[in-house]
Amino acid sequence: MSSALPGLGRHPIVQAPMAGGASRPELAAAVGDAGGLGFLAAGYKTADGMYQEIRRLRSLSSRPFGVNLFMPQPAAADPAAVGVYRDQLAGEATWYETPLGDPDAGRDDGYEAKLAVLLDDPVPVVSFTFGCPSREALAALARAGTTTVVTVTTPEEARAAEQAGADAVCVQGIEAGGHQGTHRDDPDTDGAGIGLLALVGLVRESAGLPVIAAGGLMRGAQIAAVLAAGASAAQLGTAFLVCPESGAHALHKRAMTDPLFTRTETTRAFSGRPARGLVNRFLREHGPYAPAAYPEVHHLTAPLRRAAAAAGDPQGMALWAGQGHRLVRDLPAGRLVDVLAAELDTARASLAEEGTR
Repeated sequence: MSSALPGLGRHPIVQAPMAGGASRPELAAAVGDAGGLGFLAAGYKTADGMYQEIRRLRSLSSRPFGVNLFMPQPAAADPAAVGVYRDQLAGEATWYETPLGDPDAGRDDGYEAKLAVLLDDPVPVVSFTFGCPSREALAALARAGTTTVVTVTTPEEARAAEQAGADAVCVQGIEAGGHQGTHRDDPDTDGAGIGLLALVGLVRESAGLPVIAAGGLMRGAQIAAVLAAGASAAQLGTAFLVCPESGAHALHKRAMTDPLFTRTETTRAFSGRPARGLVNRFLREHGPYAPAAYPEVHHLTAPLRRAAAAAGDPQGMALWAGQGHRLVRDLPAGRLVDVLAAELDTARASLAEEGTR
């Protein structure tokens, strides 16, 4: 791995931070001990909940790790549109016998409190999603000895991260599962994301920061491809989702290869922000009408998603998944890192052999 990315593992493999429970300390520890970089996801947690997970991870492993923060969101949602969507979801609330959530439950995800914890008790790497931190915040983390990574989906966002003082960017292609980490949520650009290989090239041409490539990567040969395109490391989320150390719900894990769920789409149905998941009933019925309203829609649907999981109904859950989900392998996380690293070595050797012919 590039020396421009200090603190990362001996393999250019990063386990993506997956908010919602998948990225448990056990998963990050297993990835780190195998030579990758494990990540905790602080999104949707309290500052204390994040801190307790950091303590747990440190008790399990001495390897470097990262923590991901969600950036606070501007108040841009149309209350009337949220109200209409709430009315549309009334039948779901009746079906699952649970009240809808409060759409006004909070917008900043406890960002300032979490940042204060990470400055007081620094971790090796901190990444950011849904925006770029201030120059002051990035400088403070740098003084604490933390490597900072900003998730970007366009060359313009990469340049903004570079100007703000980030150490690296996580370049997220449209193939990625879960939320698109766009800095500004523009409904006019829904479905217009850039594929990973093209985006890596565009970012490399427009910004001088090291690149971590993310989006649909499931095999060592794909990691070799993004490294050849100029990335310093590859970030994989869906590939680690089904590992036994992952905290993802068992229904979510099984859905990755269930013949009932054959494709993915980006949708606003569950959170109000574009996110890629397996197409199920909830996505089909509500996706076309969900407003651009994050985190209001996230709060609104949270009880429905919990109730669906408790009822054993994957048709009402947010089954986040990348486009390569059918390639998942049910392996312990450390073993998966080993397999990916071996595949990467094989792909590199093959490319080197081809180059000598």
